[in-house]
Amino acid sequence: MKKHTIGSIRKRKGAQPLVMITAYDALFARLFQESADILLVGDSLNMSFGGNPDTLSATMDQMIYHTNAVCKGASDTFVITDMPFGTYTDGVTALANAIRVFRETPADAVKIEGGSDKAPLVRHLTSNGIAVCGHIGLLPQAVRAEGGYKVKGKSEEEALSLIEDAQAIEKAGAFILVIEGVKADVATRVAKSVAIPVIGIGAGNGVDGQVLVFSDMLGLYEPFVPKFVKQYMNGAQTVKEAVAEYAQEVQNRSFPDENYVY
Repeated sequence: MKKHTIGSIRKRKGAQPLVMITAYDALFARLFQESADILLVGDSLNMSFGGNPDTLSATMDQMIYHTNAVCKGASDTFVITDMPFGTYTDGVTALANAIRVFRETPADAVKIEGGSDKAPLVRHLTSNGIAVCGHIGLLPQAVRAEGGYKVKGKSEEEALSLIEDAQAIEKAGAFILVIEGVKADVATRVAKSVAIPVIGIGAGNGVDGQVLVFSDMLGLYEPFVPKFVKQYMNGAQTVKEAVAEYAQEVQNRSFPDENYVY
């Protein structure tokens, strides 16, 4: 698959849906690159692999480390890096951290959470050569402020606010937008209100593509499965069975046999 550009991603608006999936290391990035249009180095890594209850503990150093690993594993895939919590509180801070991402990794873009209130930051970044992916709706980095993960778009007022958010982020220069945890009919309205692709997660299929956390979709993360996640395999059980078989063979000395020795 030929690597996407911002231009080719924009052209997918209203056409073939874009496939986005999270990746955090070279191993899985290499496995995903044949199917994914875009890889997202998400701050969700600190939940899936760090054991934390939310994404807030991720740092710039962590994101840069994992972005470099992903880019090495999938050098021909478009890569977006999450800007972690606290790294874009103002224009100066946001630009300094985004420049770090671009200088220290081959990432193609950064993603920041927020709607109309973050539009000035998006404009500041894009006017300084930083490609930006927006993120509206349910905002994982605001989970403590909002008292949990709450679905958006349940009222007409919320629907209109989401449309306003999307249009503000588009006008500020973002080339793509993630919409999370939003009623499906509202997400469809949001997607139709802007000219940039809108990627859904828990937002129905009336948008321009989908993104899932890979450990969720592969059934590797057992503590909690969001309602919107379809598990395409029971990864946790498969891994457990394989490790149990290995352990049994080690204990009964059937591994290594003559096929696995020098």
